Amino acid sequence: MSFASAGRTVARLTLPVGALLWTAPIQAQDAAHAQFPFSVDGVYHEIETKYIFGFTDGSDIGAEGETAVETDTNAAFRRRHGVYNAVEQEVELEGTPTQFFSYELSLHGFGHSIKNDDELTDLHRVSFGGFSTNLRYLLLGRGPESPIGLTIMAEPEWGRVDGDSGQHTRSMGATFAILADTEFIENRLYAAANLIYEPGIAKAVGDTAWAKAASMGVTAAMTWRVTPKIAMGGEIEYYRAYDSLGFKSYQGDALYIGPTFHVQVTKKVILAGAFSAEVAGHSAGDDRPLNLVDFSRYRARLRMEYEF
Repeated sequence: MSFASAGRTVARLTLPVGALLWTAPIQAQDAAHAQFPFSVDGVYHEIETKYIFGFTDGSDIGAEGETAVETDTNAAFRRRHGVYNAVEQEVELEGTPTQFFSYELSLHGFGHSIKNDDELTDLHRVSFGGFSTNLRYLLLGRGPESPIGLTIMAEPEWGRVDGDSGQHTRSMGATFAILADTEFIENRLYAAANLIYEPGIAKAVGDTAWAKAASMGVTAAMTWRVTPKIAMGGEIEYYRAYDSLGFKSYQGDALYIGPTFHVQVTKKVILAGAFSAEVAGHSAGDDRPLNLVDFSRYRARLRMEYEF
């Protein structure tokens, strides 16, 4: 697939979401100056949208001067045959030194249980995975002059374990994303969309050549605050895998759908999660339904954050 055709694919996927976001009737406060939470009609409070959408991230980066510790658990289950369970655990220190910039410093660990898989070697192991740094810059805060919040994100990562197979490796990669969100009903109904690009290189222990790979993703989500402290919603994600750093050597795609939730446990503690199932997909050269070569059948995520 050429860069031009990949661009047209992304455009077709994102235009409906973009049009929906731009036309939403919004009455919101400027996220760049907001302090969370504050009272609205004595019942609902403004909340940070960063983690209310599941695998999709909101554009909020936190209030200036905010510091937090977070655990982020990502799990993948099931492939075509056999047993496949993979869990990545991150422990993060987050900070927001200015109203426009935030960072996260993360340690990664992996646990794998693989047996009789068509593509992967049997493995039962827990390993230290590596380090990453997440950097976010707020371009637009939601407010009277901009109904959409817009943030750009870069997350470079060094790894020593392959997240899919669990094998020891040396890898360097990054995640680049554009994060957009809005409110359809102030402090009640939210929507978000992400555009994601993840290039990386890796070399297995004993190999001399570096393997190159990349993925592209488009996600969209909506969340409704059921109560002032509980929000629930749904999410759709589409990913494409490539055996190159660009959009060449197409390997396959996958479409996921699933529910999300967010709980403001206390003023300083949040719990958020999501579950998604692959409902459509195709692996290059494989006529079987779903893509269970490049992607797992199910995915789950659980985040917990404590603000200092």
